[in-house]
Amino acid sequence: MTKGQKIELLFWMLALSWLAFSNPAEHHFTFCPIKNLGFNFCPGCGLGHSVSHIFHGNFKESWQSHPLGIFAIVLIIRRIVELILKTKVANSQKSIAK
Repeated sequence: MTKGQKIELLFWMLALSWLAFSNPAEHHFTFCPIKNLGFNFCPGCGLGHSVSHIFHGNFKESWQSHPLGIFAIVLIIRRIVELILKTKVANSQKSIAK
């Protein structure tokens, strides 16, 4: 596993953890240029809110924020599993080589 893949794994795990523990109804500072320009609709922010709503069990609000929230969670978890499996394979190959 490359250093970039390790960083990616850490990023996805932290991102899902952040969304699981954050309150999607709470207004907060954002780096989103679309929101900072004053627009009320941003598909990226809506997707993040949708994922957070799912983790809080608010499925109706999740769908209203962005209908692809559950799909995003499935894809991110799939990628996390792929990266973890790559780590295990790389570690087992290192131990065999010794």
